[in-house]
Amino acid sequence: PVAGAGSAAMPLWDFQGSTMVTSQYVRLTPDERSREGSIWNRVPCFLKDWELHVHFKIHGAGKKNLHGDGLALWYTQERLVPGPVFGSKDNFHGLAIFLDTYPNDEATERVFPYISAMVNNGSLTYDHSKDGRWTELAGCTADLRNQNHDTFLAIRYSRGRLTVMTDVEDKNEWKNCIDIAGVQLPTGYFFGASAGTGDLSDNHDIISMKLFQLMVEHPLEDETVDWTKIEPSVSLLKSPKDNVDDPTGNFRSGPLTGWKVFLLLLCALLGIIVCAVVGAVVFQKRQERNKRFY
Repeated sequence: PVAGAGSAAMPLWDFQGSTMVTSQYVRLTPDERSREGSIWNRVPCFLKDWELHVHFKIHGAGKKNLHGDGLALWYTQERLVPGPVFGSKDNFHGLAIFLDTYPNDEATERVFPYISAMVNNGSLTYDHSKDGRWTELAGCTADLRNQNHDTFLAIRYSRGRLTVMTDVEDKNEWKNCIDIAGVQLPTGYFFGASAGTGDLSDNHDIISMKLFQLMVEHPLEDETVDWTKIEPSVSLLKSPKDNVDDPTGNFRSGPLTGWKVFLLLLCALLGIIVCAVVGAVVFQKRQERNKRFY
């Protein structure tokens, strides 16, 4: 994105808000309160399988839990629309990866900074008060702020599988963060990045964004699909709203309802009856065998 710095506009990129372009990085927000900025590519992506590498830096003068709010990476239908979700639009269409640095939910057990993924068809609202927990697909903790070394994030989408990896420990190797199957994303959307600050602040810098095409074989029936018409969706066994918070970033089942308790008790009772019947039959046959022997 820094190509063409110093000119009125960058080739293939648009930016807005507090975004500042230098020859070394694009600063979405300075370390100042109540700022938001974004950068968006002008060319829609028509690749079915792709991988995005983002070189970024989040840093500031604020100490622990006195910094915010975070950075978001987007693959969406909308572009250059400011809003409350890390400086961009809510109720979006597409994919968002959030690098959230401040816990708004005081009751959360999660460790921040926290990376999470969200797929939206325009019907979902990001809940800042719960750090997006109800619409989150998966996530992980990553110590990515105020590092003295380079920090990277990779987003891979291939054959309906979404994978997010981090390289924030100066080991020059990718570490798995998110891996979700059954993700449907259309072609023709735009890549972007945005960031926002509130009462607390940070510098949110994009150093580079590199997109790679993945050479993947698809089944023949995929050739008949109009990939631009696909609605963003995720085929989950259960809704994210059925899950509860887990400090590891993974979902676990919610509390047992009365109906679930009834089913468990019924299954247990049936199991006891079956065991009793089998035991009685075995005991009777042994008795008959013993009588014949004597």
